[in-house]
Amino acid sequence: MAGKKKKTADNVIAVNRRALHDYFIEERFEAGLSLQGWEVKSLRAGKANISEAYVTPKNGEMLLLGATITPLKHSCAFVVSDPQRTRRLLLNKSEINKLIGHAQRSGYTIIPLKMYWKGSWAKLEIAIARGKQEHDKRDSIKTKEWQRTKERIMKKSF
Repeated sequence: MAGKKKKTADNVIAVNRRALHDYFIEERFEAGLSLQGWEVKSLRAGKANISEAYVTPKNGEMLLLGATITPLKHSCAFVVSDPQRTRRLLLNKSEINKLIGHAQRSGYTIIPLKMYWKGSWAKLEIAIARGKQEHDKRDSIKTKEWQRTKERIMKKSF
């Protein structure tokens, strides 16, 4: 009986860990990526970084800016490889309109959270996010530490 392959850590290419610390996540979307051949090979080798990346609308499309995909040393020599080129995201028109509407509101931005493989396709999880202020960041750190302490106490008591 053939079942679906479970999601494992092997499916994840890159994670933006700072995003959850710096932003309140409102809504998440899954987008495909328009990539070149050398970029796919580099992603399979895990050579991606999305920590400084962001998503912006332009001419009715969503573009990924600031993401770095480092080319492999043995990739094709006649192809000009730009590690930080602008990449187009593949979304439905209704999703694009929703993202543009949220992005135009003040205080909201669109950020990438995670890049992963879904079957043989590279996908990017993006989110509509609102920036945290310094006191919000301190509060979230305090609650995380309290949860960790609670778990330790409960573990020792049993």
